[in-house]
Amino acid sequence: MVHLRPTAINVTPMENFNLLIQFDNGERKIYDVQPHICGNWYGMLGDKDYFKTVQTDGYTVAWQEGQDLCPDDLYYLSTEVGND
Repeated sequence: MVHLRPTAINVTPMENFNLLIQFDNGERKIYDVQPHICGNWYGMLGDKDYFKTVQTDGYTVAWQEGQDLCPDDLYYLSTEVGND
């Protein structure tokens, strides 16, 4: 299968509802989830313990109740992390 953008292969929840995401092209980026935390469905992500349960599915990131993020946004709207 050919993807149009790199896909998420690892995710680490961080403070302030940010995610550190490793993509299959080796890039590491930070994505701010705060703008999505509203309403009944995505509002569940405001629970810090629940937020920390985020996982990758080999394509994007998702939580156990089914919340997920658009893979295009996840890649293109995240901030690149420098390699130390």
